[in-house]
Amino acid sequence: MIIIVGGDGFVGWPLALRLSAECHDVHIVDNLSRRRIDLELNSSSITNIASIEQRLETWQRTTNKTIGFTNLDVSTEFEQLVSLFKTLKPTTIIHLGEQRSAPYSMKNSQTRRYTVRNNLNGTHNVLNAILETDRTIHLVHMGTMGVYGYGVVPDTVVPEGYIEVDIKNQKGVKSPVEILHPTYPGSVYHMTKTQDALFFQYYAKNYKMRITDLHQGIIWGTGTKETALHPDLVNRFDYDSDYGTVLNRFMMEAVYDHPLTIYGTGQQTRAFIHIENSMDCVEIAIKNPPNVGERVKIFNQVTETRSLLSLVELIQSTFPYVKTQSVKNPRNELVANSLIASNKQFLDLGLQPIFITGDELQKLYDFIQAHKSKINEGNILPLSFWN
Repeated sequence: MIIIVGGDGFVGWPLALRLSAECHDVHIVDNLSRRRIDLELNSSSITNIASIEQRLETWQRTTNKTIGFTNLDVSTEFEQLVSLFKTLKPTTIIHLGEQRSAPYSMKNSQTRRYTVRNNLNGTHNVLNAILETDRTIHLVHMGTMGVYGYGVVPDTVVPEGYIEVDIKNQKGVKSPVEILHPTYPGSVYHMTKTQDALFFQYYAKNYKMRITDLHQGIIWGTGTKETALHPDLVNRFDYDSDYGTVLNRFMMEAVYDHPLTIYGTGQQTRAFIHIENSMDCVEIAIKNPPNVGERVKIFNQVTETRSLLSLVELIQSTFPYVKTQSVKNPRNELVANSLIASNKQFLDLGLQPIFITGDELQKLYDFIQAHKSKINEGNILPLSFWN
């Protein structure tokens, strides 16, 4: 049994379908908060998202496979969470149940406090529910590359979670010690992920829990082969400035004939991964858990890094008519940064990267073109600011 906390979301839903298609017994735990945030922001996916009940019914009718569902808030309903774990007896829990938008977490005091309360309480409750149930359960957590910060030490390769440093003793003798890579969060959202990492280190050390933390890059793409099986199974495609990831947002602007909105200089470099590869990586992580007593296993879940300007250049080489618009950067960040990240572990375990190419951009364009009637132009420019 695999429980997916946050299984109704952008990553959780296609993951639930992928794992079910691979004959895993899957159960979704979700409080449907992302759907409520749509109403709060007066925005929505450009795809028509069926109710969770309709989604699950369609999956069963289409594939003859069943996915369970419990409407539960892991950040507040701890006793119910423990009871569910004891009833279902999962071997793996995939924790995606956190507010995932950096811009949303910086919108105002309410969204900042909600992000901290939801993300940290939720993660801590999941850890404690595992302790109350079965400490051998493998917890797979979706983190973010943003915990490393951007451009802190230029032209260095970001390792997978840990670095070796020399520490001097009182006599000045250096001894090598391996520690967690220092964290440099760029938003309240990223700050919660850095605290998650400390939770994981402590619970793995003190309670010998088996934990994998996936430091994921920015997801792009529309869906997976499973979400394409029926219109009711379609994945979210967010385009707004709070939840729309940058490449998806750029392509939406290209389709809508709106200039590509380049924040600041456009020399900010980010890590990227296609949504199909995101599914691949989680599957690999499930199949390669740490042993009991082993330290937290950390992967960089990325396939390539690109600057915003390089994305724009690729888009314009594929769609020459596309214009650009320089926008004052709503974020408090460096005007330019380098980013080189190791993803050796996933590559060694068989990951086949899908890179951003002209052909992939054409697929994105065609998908968005079929759904562009739902785009609200008022949600394109930034609506959340760091300062």
